[in-house]
Amino acid sequence: MSSKYTGQCLCGQISYTVDVDPLFAGNCHCKDCQRTSGSAYVPAMIFPASKVVIHGEPRYFVSTSDSGNAHSRGFCPNCGSQLFARFSHLPDVLGIKAGTLNETSRYRPMLDFHVASAAEWDFMNPELPKKQGAAKD
Repeated sequence: MSSKYTGQCLCGQISYTVDVDPLFAGNCHCKDCQRTSGSAYVPAMIFPASKVVIHGEPRYFVSTSDSGNAHSRGFCPNCGSQLFARFSHLPDVLGIKAGTLNETSRYRPMLDFHVASAAEWDFMNPELPKKQGAAKD
């Protein structure tokens, strides 16, 4: 049986599989996501951490979010691809960057959030709900 979601970094040193649907999927437009991705937003999916199988050893960079919580971004130590996110206030979930999916068509965002920080040139899907702040306030 093949996994519902599979993905990897650019060089293939880190890969993952997930056999359940995401708890949440959305586009984060916060300044931190803009800086770490080099883009207008990060398309992210949140899964139960216990359901994600990671092959390889990602490294994590920890920063403090606007809320004061620790946000750890997991990346490949070889090619630098950002794959994962951990949140200190949500220890049982793991975020996965949708751009790392082998089948990116599996990503279905539910909303755009932190849109108050969106870049002026960012074009958002008008059909998605918009939230000024965090996805769950």
